[in-house]
Amino acid sequence: MKNNIRTKQVIIIAAILLLVGFLFSREIKGLVVPKQETAQMPPATQQNTATLSLEEASATAKNLVSTATAKDITLLERKYQTAKAEEKIANAKLLAQKWEDFEQSVPSALYLEVVANSEPSLNNWLNTGNRFLKAFDNTQDSLVLPVMLQKANAAFTKALTIDSTNNEAKTGLGISIVNGMGAPMQGIAMLMDVVKKDPKNLKANMNLGMFAIKSGQFDKAIIRFNDIISNIKATPD
Repeated sequence: MKNNIRTKQVIIIAAILLLVGFLFSREIKGLVVPKQETAQMPPATQQNTATLSLEEASATAKNLVSTATAKDITLLERKYQTAKAEEKIANAKLLAQKWEDFEQSVPSALYLEVVANSEPSLNNWLNTGNRFLKAFDNTQDSLVLPVMLQKANAAFTKALTIDSTNNEAKTGLGISIVNGMGAPMQGIAMLMDVVKKDPKNLKANMNLGMFAIKSGQFDKAIIRFNDIISNIKATPD
């Protein structure tokens, strides 16, 4: 019986490793920097001035949805642009959800940022930061990547100014730091601190495991994922 359980755990760990295998196509700055990726990513000084407007993000995203959907969104955008005060924020929330419904996280995150700037609550900044991280994970545009990472970092930083003990904000900030917004080990230390205080924090543990894979520390990754399965009771599903 124990052997069967152990075998299942090994299979699940292997499945997790396969699921995160895609990360090898996006190296973590400061941990592993292959020549090809270095050529694609903007230098640090360029990242500091990288910008992306709502109009640019929307125009790009409209090419990735149906013509009918693009027309519907254009109508919503016109309402947003001409609206005032509370109505404008309501329209921004609607557009953020509309874009997310069609898996276009870049414009969705930018609209959530508009909402958070107008209604700067902890939850709004957490939602904004998480959406920017999702956009960072999903985009392959080397010009958009640094913008998403910068904005995620800023959103989680603002969340922490509201609640300095919030583990979700610390986790998001740590992830953004490891991916390029600071010294990678600083971000790892932040994630480790989250896990120390909340051992069953799935997001922090998963990212520590994935970062271990990216840096070639497979033994640590296996231990981390085994802990996730045994103690957090999480599986690839």
